[in-house]
Amino acid sequence: MSKKQIEEVVRSSLEVYFRDLRGAEPDGMYDMVVRIAERPLLEVVMQHADQNQSRAAMWLGLNRNTLRKKLLEHKLLK
Repeated sequence: MSKKQIEEVVRSSLEVYFRDLRGAEPDGMYDMVVRIAERPLLEVVMQHADQNQSRAAMWLGLNRNTLRKKLLEHKLLK
């Protein structure tokens, strides 16, 4: 799947979200979307990095401590 395809999946999902609101105004969408996207991103990257936090942090362009904090926030550390 290309970056363009991922972008299209996100766009399509957001359109469905707005449709499901039925005219109600959304609140805190940015944080909601980032939080929703962040967890599966971290799960998949950690899986492909064989749970190696240093490697995953490098792939994500994050400091290892930042990655660790995010993993703890999402309860992804064992």
